[in-house]
Amino acid sequence: MDSIIFDLDGTIWDPIDTVLLAWNSYLKEHPQVHRELTRKDFEGTMGLQMQEIGLKLFPYLSEEVREQVIRSCCEVEEEYLEKHGGSLFPQVETVLRNLSNAYKLYIVSNCQDGYIESFYAYHKLEKYFQDFENPGRTGLSKGENIQLIVERNQLTSPIYVGDTEGDRKAARYARIPFIYAQYGFGEVSESDDVIKAFSELSKFY
Repeated sequence: MDSIIFDLDGTIWDPIDTVLLAWNSYLKEHPQVHRELTRKDFEGTMGLQMQEIGLKLFPYLSEEVREQVIRSCCEVEEEYLEKHGGSLFPQVETVLRNLSNAYKLYIVSNCQDGYIESFYAYHKLEKYFQDFENPGRTGLSKGENIQLIVERNQLTSPIYVGDTEGDRKAARYARIPFIYAQYGFGEVSESDDVIKAFSELSKFY
């Protein structure tokens, strides 16, 4: 193993409370949105791309309005995350610091362009990562973005750590081992290894 590629939401942090505040601050002013979103609403969207999230949260909106709402929510979201951050899982920075001494670390998340930058801006963890990728920047699937990171950084033996079935499928698509972050938001059908807390990654150093 020469490198570790991480999912972000549900693996490194829980951003939902901040994201909820951001989205609802915008949605309460929108005439076609019927209600405020809840934490349960967002938990059901973890691992999905933005278009899929929009369809799940706002199925009653036209495609054009839905895309505009999602785009505006994401803009507000990035501002909130940059100012308020999310909830890092216990011992994240300590574990990342130690892992980065032994491996190259990366992030591949199903998020919009600017989201990972907002995570970095508040939590100051970019120093532990070599590179990152997302569909907002490339238009690719998570599996394809994992492959892109592998090829771009000439990785020979990476693993992927994530918390959803989509993460598992992406790792299988990229033909790399998958470690299931069981403490996160999703459930998976199978994995190569399981961690019940982020701190359990300390077994790799």
